Amino acid sequence: MAGHSDNVLDLPKFDEAPKILIVIAPYYGAISAAQLVSARAVIERAGATHQTIEVPGSLELPTAIGIAHRQADFDGYVALGCVIRGRTSHYDVVVNESARAIATLGLAGACIGNGIITVENMEQAEERADADRLDTAGGAAAAALHLVHLQRVLTTETKGIGFRPGSFQHDAARKGPTVA
Repeated sequence: MAGHSDNVLDLPKFDEAPKILIVIAPYYGAISAAQLVSARAVIERAGATHQTIEVPGSLELPTAIGIAHRQADFDGYVALGCVIRGRTSHYDVVVNESARAIATLGLAGACIGNGIITVENMEQAEERADADRLDTAGGAAAAALHLVHLQRVLTTETKGIGFRPGSFQHDAARKGPTVA
């Protein structure tokens, strides 16, 4: 996800509005509400459209994004949630495994901004969810938009190598296949 830099990139410009899926684990109501407001504002400011779905917890965020990436028509994704350290190792599992799975999806081609807040206490969560302070969700939305833009800029036309659907025909007179 985007960090808390003093060198924030301008939002990218798009010829065609990207479709962004926000996937949120609304475990802490006030934190989630602030995250949604911020992420949606950044996405709309870039001229993109968005849809939001909820999942039970932060471990389910990557699975939901993976399903959407395989089965739906979104250009990018914003993962939002909040994990506050407790007295057990569950925190470490949730933080590490959700981040690992999101990174794996990203390496497979999904444009994901990771806005899962991982903190020691509620005060830190509130600071990171606040759009006027650290704005983790806004940064995650911006990161997803930048990745979508990068993917579009780097997309090139096929180089004509291999077969294309519908290009193979059989010419009975020549007793062999031809390529159209």
